[in-house]
Amino acid sequence: MNAVLIVEDVAETRRWLGELVLQAFPGARLTEAATQRAGLAALRDSFDLALIDLGLPDGTGLEVLRALRAQQAGALCVVTTVMGDDASIVAALSSGADGYLLKEQPVEVLVRQLRQLSLGVPALSPAVARRIMDHFRLTGPAAAPEAELTARETEVLGLIGRGMRNSEVAQALTLAESTVAGYIKSIYRKLGISSRAEASWHATRMGLGTRPKADG
Repeated sequence: MNAVLIVEDVAETRRWLGELVLQAFPGARLTEAATQRAGLAALRDSFDLALIDLGLPDGTGLEVLRALRAQQAGALCVVTTVMGDDASIVAALSSGADGYLLKEQPVEVLVRQLRQLSLGVPALSPAVARRIMDHFRLTGPAAAPEAELTARETEVLGLIGRGMRNSEVAQALTLAESTVAGYIKSIYRKLGISSRAEASWHATRMGLGTRPKADG
């Protein structure tokens, strides 16, 4: 991660997050923003990763997240917050967050989770992951949206759930990258999701994670 945006209104916390980023990605270039307005203005530059707080003095960090997702599709967006309630988690993931980290975690855990982003692993606090898995246990069987997936879509879901990017999925399945993008769009629509983090949870829940099958 060469360029990292930190959107956080508390100066001490901004410095702390910056230190975490530099531990995870030595030499990364940091850009800091203390407000929603400053965060949106910073998007004139390109970023590999953004750490975004939800509660900002002039609005919500979700607006920055959505704008970054729309303007820079390749950037990873991770919410860093103290709010671990279901409503906040769902709102962030629905806006396209690639991770959700609670600031109360030990430093070494946060650094490890940030490093895993480069491997395609969603950055999720254990408590957040448990809440989401509990939610799926309660609501998933009734809806069973994965039943609507085709065999190829299930295959693609398994691969992106393992952290593979579109280009890697395309190579593994001998498909055009645009075709893979089309499958992913269909998967998101059928599962009612909007981020790879959510896709990973569905893939785990479905027991996906085997090697890709040959096209047939």
